[in-house]
Amino acid sequence: MIPKEGPMLGFASGTLAVFNPLKSVIVDMVMVQLLAIIVTLGLILVTGGDNLSSDTMAYLVAGLFGAFFMLGGIYSRISSV
Repeated sequence: MIPKEGPMLGFASGTLAVFNPLKSVIVDMVMVQLLAIIVTLGLILVTGGDNLSSDTMAYLVAGLFGAFFMLGGIYSRISSV
């Protein structure tokens, strides 16, 4: 129950905004996390390529492709809306 007036109105509406975010905010957070994963895996591949074993490189490339596919799926759903 949100109060209609009084000193707790600001606190109640602020709490509601934090604990009940809009759907677009959640999608944006997921997209930022996927972009961070792509950048991190790309940097690891570029900077540590000579020190990594072939198994590790294969896992990193698979993770990079998986992150690209997930990000592409999110972008396609956003563009269809």
